Amino acid sequence: MHQIVVKDLSKTFKVYIRDAGLKNAVKAFFKRDYKEIKAVNKVSFEIKKGEIVGYIGPNGAGKSTTIKMLTGILKPDSGTINVAGYDPFKDRIKYVKNIGVVFGQKSQLWWDIQVKDSFLLLKDIYKIEDKVFEDNLKELTELLNLEKFLNTPVRQLSLGERMRCEIAASLLHNPKILFLDEPTIGLDAVSKVQVRKFIKEINKKRKVTIILTSHDMADIELLAERLIVIGHGCILYDGTFNGIKKKFSKHKNLEILFKKMTSIPELEGVRILEKKVNRVLLEVDTDRWSISSVIKEYTKVCEIDDVNIINESIDDMIVKLYEDYDL
Repeated sequence: MHQIVVKDLSKTFKVYIRDAGLKNAVKAFFKRDYKEIKAVNKVSFEIKKGEIVGYIGPNGAGKSTTIKMLTGILKPDSGTINVAGYDPFKDRIKYVKNIGVVFGQKSQLWWDIQVKDSFLLLKDIYKIEDKVFEDNLKELTELLNLEKFLNTPVRQLSLGERMRCEIAASLLHNPKILFLDEPTIGLDAVSKVQVRKFIKEINKKRKVTIILTSHDMADIELLAERLIVIGHGCILYDGTFNGIKKKFSKHKNLEILFKKMTSIPELEGVRILEKKVNRVLLEVDTDRWSISSVIKEYTKVCEIDDVNIINESIDDMIVKLYEDYDL
């Protein structure tokens, strides 16, 4: 059963425009010119309960606008959204009790008070029962290792510590769906690992549905089972990582280390990227050649010491997808 159903979702913004200069500024004072930007254009998708979905795209693609409509902050111009039986905008008061939201660059905690006091305020806002609150606080404190700074004012926390507290705050009321917008932005490597591990754990333990947006493709690749790519306000790709790899990863780099080479094989579809005394780096078109076949050809002309297969990174594949759509 699908927990989130989005159909033909659209949102257009009017943007004020004028040319530079005092004359144009005076003119604009009396008459303003606008242009319409289609931020989201007939977007449709469905998400099942317990899925972790990566929702990505370049800046200005429509990601944030979609998330704001899914969380009830913005009203769509057209189309429908059904999240756990609610219309996010029309049923906003009831709906927000079922979702948790973390924006990497915006805080839901109170800056000058202790972390635990922020949690207690959220308890009152969401009307969380005492036992539920205490149980959730204990569990989240242990999982996110929050004990040592629960009594610290938010402004004194490091970015990594604050983000862990933000995620805990978003889960205190047992939401069914969690929206994570750049949850690891600016974090060091250790903090990123901790946050990613927790997201995986809470998804597995509570079956929380998670929609994750991030420019850090490592977040998406390590956490999401499914990828939705948006560009120019439209869905460009919706499927698994393996699907995008098959579509855009048609080349592999092959590094061959050898003692001595008598000649270099000329293989159509295999390009030499780099050649050194005892090393050659090749780009192999995997539609034409298997890696084992290329290695076999090279064993005819040299004694191979070692080989390394270098797969194309997910970042490179996403860039290719953007390039295909001129983003």
